[in-house]
Amino acid sequence: MKQVISTHQAPAAIGPYSQAIRVGNLLYTSGQIPINPATGSFVEGGIKEQTRQSLTNVKAILEEAGLTMAHVVKTTVFMADMNDFADMNAVYAEFFAEPYPARSAVAVKTLPKGALVEIEVIAEKA
Repeated sequence: MKQVISTHQAPAAIGPYSQAIRVGNLLYTSGQIPINPATGSFVEGGIKEQTRQSLTNVKAILEEAGLTMAHVVKTTVFMADMNDFADMNAVYAEFFAEPYPARSAVAVKTLPKGALVEIEVIAEKA
């Protein structure tokens, strides 16, 4: 049975989807773009600031589900420009510790609302 996870500490869904769904011990988040939930607007700055906000949004959803970033087993990072990889990776490293989750990072043509980055995760609570 799936359970919807939702928090006001992360941006509300902007379409017909949930912030996250829990199925058994697994939590699947929707991709988080760098919207500050307090303002409803993108954070100012470039890829570093946008990565930080996207991961802060992910963290808020995990916390609503009673999880932490340490529970994350897989991430997918979508970027508008692969040239931003090093800066994204530097901020990403601030949010995760060893053992690091598995990760895919891909460049895409465009992201919602013109974001530079979007991040989704799968987390497990054993």
